[in-house]
Amino acid sequence: MASKPTIVWFRRDLRLEDNPAWNWAVKQGGPIIPLYIHAPQQEGVWQRGGASNWWLHHALKDLDAQLQEQGSHLIIRASKNPLETLLKLIDTHEVENISWNRCYEPSQVKHDTKTKKSLQDLGIETHSANGALLLDPHSIRNKSGKPFQVFTPFWKHCRALELSKPESLAGKSFASNVDSDSLDSLELLPTIPWDKTMSSFWEPTRKGALSLLKEAIQKSSHYETLRDIPSTDGTSRLSPYLHFGQISPQEFFHTVREHCPDREKADTGILRQLYWREFAAHLLYHFQHSQDLALKPEYDRFPWDFNEDYLRAWQRGQTGFPIVDAGMRQLWQTGWMHNRVRMIAGSLLVKHLLQPWQEGARWFWDTLVDADLGNNSMGWQWVAGSGADASPYFRIFNPIIQGKKFDPTGEYVKKWVPELSELSKDQIHTPWEVTPIELASAGVTLGKDYPHPIISHEDGRQAALDAYASYKQQASDK
Repeated sequence: MASKPTIVWFRRDLRLEDNPAWNWAVKQGGPIIPLYIHAPQQEGVWQRGGASNWWLHHALKDLDAQLQEQGSHLIIRASKNPLETLLKLIDTHEVENISWNRCYEPSQVKHDTKTKKSLQDLGIETHSANGALLLDPHSIRNKSGKPFQVFTPFWKHCRALELSKPESLAGKSFASNVDSDSLDSLELLPTIPWDKTMSSFWEPTRKGALSLLKEAIQKSSHYETLRDIPSTDGTSRLSPYLHFGQISPQEFFHTVREHCPDREKADTGILRQLYWREFAAHLLYHFQHSQDLALKPEYDRFPWDFNEDYLRAWQRGQTGFPIVDAGMRQLWQTGWMHNRVRMIAGSLLVKHLLQPWQEGARWFWDTLVDADLGNNSMGWQWVAGSGADASPYFRIFNPIIQGKKFDPTGEYVKKWVPELSELSKDQIHTPWEVTPIELASAGVTLGKDYPHPIISHEDGRQAALDAYASYKQQASDK
């Protein structure tokens, strides 16, 4: 048994329950140094956006509270070089072991590989584990030994594999007299208080995760019926807790499966979404270029037509298409958007408006509390037609039909686009078709209170099809 300290290096695993790196350190028997290194300037690593930083602040505060319950506290270090920080702690406190849970983004894999080798060369025992996914993406291959690029066979393959059960251990002893930076010194919270609505919408703690997990069990039986209705709280909303590791995917999976009323519905419904998350991580791990470029390289030649005014109107929820604007405003105010609306809003940007999918990905990255590199890249490339198992580019969502189908009463639009709240359910998704007298009685003047459509659906659809035809022609000419 080790008598000298073990560092547990927390990254995106901000919990003590079912944390493999933590459990390994406890089993060593020596004192533990619970460490978080804040290093946003690491080479190649996507810097967190404002919404994610807000969540991170509260998640770190909550992790510190969890540690205090066990007689310790979180050691925070701001650093430009995590390896140097680790080496200083090793030297000062005679550390023998370091454990961490792996991150699977390309830049993190590169940094972790270098860090592990440097530590092992110095005789430090390192232990890295999978604490972020149901299955390690390195081990998943199709029958040909290659990575999967279609979800359904990936899902069927993974469903047949046994998943580890959650394991939790309490810390026994902790190193003392370890200096720490303050959480506030990281300056993760906004200086302008734009986070008031987010604070009322989320409880970014493990307690908040467990509360939503309990609700997820109740939702599991009717998940397929309600998950596409944005006005209904039919999804789990656990994505940010999973991203920051406040709950493990194993805990999510086994808790729902053991307590749901209908296991088959849970397996093919709410738990299936966990495998979409796995699929996104699988794609990014095996196709590293897809974080910035098209997974299918030929789509990098697509004739996008960047327009800053279009992009800004979309970002602000001022496109004139109510279902899209409702989603973009929900995103800005809460740091989250219903998944069905993400697809509708994304389609409008890359197809009707011909804006590069990377612009949408960057905006989501900055404004989503659940911003995840794998999910973000996969989702946007699905919409753009350039990813694995993607929607073909010529499949163009009609935002009017989508709005009427998934928000038939207009409840979602009325909540997030209140200037249209006096319109009837038959008017709210097409305010430009409402007579001026009816608009006036609803307190709406188009072009003043709410914009005209930025482009008509018909013109946007034709522009997308023309761009796709041009792209195909250029490809055939080469």
